[in-house]
Amino acid sequence: MADIHGNLQALRATLSDMEKRGVDRITVNGDLVNRGPDSAAVMQELLERQDVTFILGNHDDLLRLWQERSENLPPEWFADPFWEATAWNAEALDRAGLLYVPQGWAFSDVLHVDGLPDVLVAHGTADNYREGLSDRMGPERLREVAGGHRVVVGSHIHRPVIHRSGDTLVLNTGGVGVSADGDPRAAYLLLTAGPGGWQPEIVRVEYDHSGSLRRFADSGYLRTGLSAEIFRQELLTSRSLYTPYWAWTEAEALPRTPATWQQFLAGDPHWSWPRPGGDAGVKRS
Repeated sequence: MADIHGNLQALRATLSDMEKRGVDRITVNGDLVNRGPDSAAVMQELLERQDVTFILGNHDDLLRLWQERSENLPPEWFADPFWEATAWNAEALDRAGLLYVPQGWAFSDVLHVDGLPDVLVAHGTADNYREGLSDRMGPERLREVAGGHRVVVGSHIHRPVIHRSGDTLVLNTGGVGVSADGDPRAAYLLLTAGPGGWQPEIVRVEYDHSGSLRRFADSGYLRTGLSAEIFRQELLTSRSLYTPYWAWTEAEALPRTPATWQQFLAGDPHWSWPRPGGDAGVKRS
């Protein structure tokens, strides 16, 4: 499972479902934190378990980079109100003593079970945690990413995938904390070892969606401004909004403000908005 993004209600429902199914090994494939209001609680709950392997996601790394004022981040971000939600989550993780825990997590892991193909697992790909693995990846790049593995698992795009490309099984966990395929339920990937090989299944889990939405206000997170509101809207709509909004403002050299956000929501005749399940907006020529 992956992309929990500080959604404690979704995490608890997912763990409960796993326990009912008798899951004996859990890989948390990155992005436990940020975007939602309960990053510290999510991380703490998972760290207390003995059956979890952790893989680094881009948001797990981002909060540390933010708090360190890393030169790997654009310096103008630190004075931009748009990033207040990230600052809020980084501070919360730091106060809880959890900010540097993800530094010990690997970029990828290989799941090995005797008699079955090894499974390569990474948040994005093994060399780039921001590169989405999906059915839309070209075959040449997929061969590079797979590195000879016949089963590869990614996350990051918040959209579950079961896809075969040649002799490679391409899987994406989808997102626990927020989906981008129009389905409001939490999603995770269940891999069952069988005599015929790995049997993949995308499991969808109902959870207290309204409770998660209330946490945005009750925690004070919404008061950080626009980006927190966008993340709340993604939870409401189960579709990607932040990424296409960012791409649009970059392409048009616009500031990320409440005014441009309203313009984005109203729609621009020169912009093709992503439908549920889409990964990004595409500029028309």
